[in-house]
Amino acid sequence: MKMYVKFDFNALCKKVLDEKLKEQGLKYRLLNFGEVEFYESFTQEQHNVFKKNLEDYGIEIIENQKTTLVQKIKDAIVELVFSDDIIPVKASIYIAEKLNHSYGYLSNLFSEITHTSIENFIILQKIEYAKELIISNKQSLTEIADKLNYSSVAHLSTQFKNTTGITPSQYQKIVTKRRKAQSLVLNSQMLYE
Repeated sequence: MKMYVKFDFNALCKKVLDEKLKEQGLKYRLLNFGEVEFYESFTQEQHNVFKKNLEDYGIEIIENQKTTLVQKIKDAIVELVFSDDIIPVKASIYIAEKLNHSYGYLSNLFSEITHTSIENFIILQKIEYAKELIISNKQSLTEIADKLNYSSVAHLSTQFKNTTGITPSQYQKIVTKRRKAQSLVLNSQMLYE
């Protein structure tokens, strides 16, 4: 049997951070997007243990300011793309206002550190969200295109195909076929039990 699960990565990471910080008895408060403010200093050994505990979950402590700002850009993009509300401003304006820097500076920094553009990262996030929405099978491609702020289904399809190698319709068919195949396997297993 298979189950499809939607993740809220921000909530998941906050929960892991909170649990690991409590385990170490550190006094802190969680700020927005992966920022932690500590009320007291801690030893290098505590820092190393905490860092190792987070690595087990794929979370890393960012040690330099440029990398921290790039992570904040990524977090702002994920928030923008995966938001249930349609945000009525361009991504460049949203990111610049959210991080209180010029978009030109943020764009150059992002490219310098990640070797890709903010625009490409936004497209990748939109396509990942489109895949989730297609798998959930609750919305039409037109509704998905609207939700992700595409001008048309054709625009979504072009970016989807450029990113994944297949169109959203082909992806939908693959998902449907797999569900049917899994259903048949489950039904045949039930017959033999």
